[in-house]
Amino acid sequence: MSGESLSESPAWWRSRAQAHPPVDLKTDQPHSARMYDYYLGGKDNFPADRAAAEQALASFPNARTASHANRAFMARTTRHLAGEAGIRQFLDIGTGIPTSPNLHEVAQSVAPQARVVYADNDPIVLTHARALLTGTAQGATAYLDVDLHDPQRILTAQELHDTLDLTQPVALSVLAIMHFVPDADDPHGLLRQLLDGLPAGSYLTLTHATADHDDGMERLAASYRASGIPAQQRTRAEVLRFFDGLDLLDPGLQIVHRWRPDPDTPPDLTDAQVSFYGAVARKR
Repeated sequence: MSGESLSESPAWWRSRAQAHPPVDLKTDQPHSARMYDYYLGGKDNFPADRAAAEQALASFPNARTASHANRAFMARTTRHLAGEAGIRQFLDIGTGIPTSPNLHEVAQSVAPQARVVYADNDPIVLTHARALLTGTAQGATAYLDVDLHDPQRILTAQELHDTLDLTQPVALSVLAIMHFVPDADDPHGLLRQLLDGLPAGSYLTLTHATADHDDGMERLAASYRASGIPAQQRTRAEVLRFFDGLDLLDPGLQIVHRWRPDPDTPPDLTDAQVSFYGAVARKR
């Protein structure tokens, strides 16, 4: 493992930027990352994203509430893993546009030596990657421009091995991303390949949209598909399959606001409003 924080390596950043010449962000077409940014109140979105997001909100008016609940779940689970579970290595796939607090900020607030690798193949996220490559002097952060559909490329990436020691436990995060992988792409098989590349004692944190409590989530998924964005909500049983062979931490698979809620979690939140399942599980 490299002792230098990649966030402090200008040569590394230049080499990555040169390897990825300017690309067309297709700002005239809606994009899931920018729509999510819009739900969270961010500014990294364009008229096409806002129009598609408003159509989605017409189908599922609680999309903003669900997005914020998902972010809060990320913070709680990361604090638990860095604190009580003692994890010092994190791999976050499907990173999305940086929104503070980012995962590395949460992990390093608990364990300054935590090392974090972000992975996304989205040129929009790549343009913001510098914001992700900041952290404590004791820890490290890195960014991979890779596709979830190519797990082996993720697991063999030099930046990954320069930052993480895969002989030691890693916390793998796939938050609000698997519902953009249709059944035809074998999402369970893709995730299994990633987990197979991590040692025993590693963890999986996953969230996923569901229409179990509000069929508006299916209408929202349909609105994404109509905009050219693959989207598929899944039932509790289908989401639970992602954790096959792993040991779920208490309280198991829950609508995310019910997973070890903080004292400031709004007490009146309902399952229908949130409509995201989430859990953390340990690899044996």
